[in-house]
Amino acid sequence: MLAFERKYGIRSETFYAAYVDGEEPEDDSWVLNFGEWASVYRTWLARQAEYRNEIQRIQHNAPSLAGLIRAA
Repeated sequence: MLAFERKYGIRSETFYAAYVDGEEPEDDSWVLNFGEWASVYRTWLARQAEYRNEIQRIQHNAPSLAGLIRAA
């Protein structure tokens, strides 16, 4: 995502909101990049949600930072 953000000069969050609203790329050569970027961002959103859910589940059983940290 960072590579796309740097290339196009906007954050993924801003890009994705426009993308799902149906905004078309200004340049035809951007179409594949925009599709890939949107896919990567959707995956990132899903993983973030999974992480938040898992943290909430763990904190419910051990409501402290010590309960979240696993020693390597």
